[in-house]
Amino acid sequence: MKKQLMVSLIACLLLQASTFAQSKGSPEGVSEKGWWVIETNVHTPKKNIVYFYNNDGILVYKEKIEGIRINPSRKTTRVQLKQVLESAVVTWEQKHTLQEDQELVANSLRKK
Repeated sequence: MKKQLMVSLIACLLLQASTFAQSKGSPEGVSEKGWWVIETNVHTPKKNIVYFYNNDGILVYKEKIEGIRINPSRKTTRVQLKQVLESAVVTWEQKHTLQEDQELVANSLRKK
């Protein structure tokens, strides 16, 4: 009897924990319109290429950035990249052409 009670209690606790974990939503800085990738090199940390893709995996914007070290682990950087991604996806949906090097990311990161 005690075993059944303990198993039931543990099952209820696990169910409650999974319910709370799912209700948080998506993390800040993550877009539902696509994703971004930063290409960098350890030897040249201030030379980056940022690629923005829509949910279909199509490259919608690409920017080469020099002179700025991009730290994607910072919350503000992720939010700024999310904003650029969403505007790039909207522009791509209107024109259906790849946009390059319009300094959207560089200007966004320099505003700090």
